[in-house]
Amino acid sequence: MNEMLQTIMERRSIRKFNEKPVTEEQLSDILEAGRYAPTGGNCQTVHFVVLINAGIREELRNLVQDAFLQMELTDDQYASIQNSIRLSRRGNYAFDYHAPILIVVANRKGYPNAVADSACALQNMMLEAESLGVGSCWINQLHWLDENASIRDFLKPLGISEEETICGALALGNYDGKQPVKPRTGMQVDYIR
Repeated sequence: MNEMLQTIMERRSIRKFNEKPVTEEQLSDILEAGRYAPTGGNCQTVHFVVLINAGIREELRNLVQDAFLQMELTDDQYASIQNSIRLSRRGNYAFDYHAPILIVVANRKGYPNAVADSACALQNMMLEAESLGVGSCWINQLHWLDENASIRDFLKPLGISEEETICGALALGNYDGKQPVKPRTGMQVDYIR
């Protein structure tokens, strides 16, 4: 098995991080992997905002919790949104799992490939993180709350413009404990010959 396939098969989402910092070199390599992801028509309009400041991340956590507190819980909601609402109601909801780095990923509003291009960048960054022994977890809450005025107002001075949509985020940090080993079988493949 080649090294890349091994990395893909071993990568798991990390939701518990320790205090050991991600090095500047590791972060730079992870961002480079994202920057060189494929984009539709080679548009290259994916935008990363790297949040390292603990106070800013804490303030954003509070805004996300408040946004979910204002949402009504319904039976027809996506299960993860329901879970975010429930956890927010309990208090101390950390949508980013208290990761020491959160990378917000945005793209142009109205661009048909915004989410697909951003997903390629997020995947590249997760795979590079895994190859460096850094934990990562794809975060969707900011995407779900893209139209929330408080969150948009907070992110604007940090670099997310009104012409951009938030497509996702990436929590980064070093594992606290062992990496999860939950087995995966992969997705179904049908060959039509």
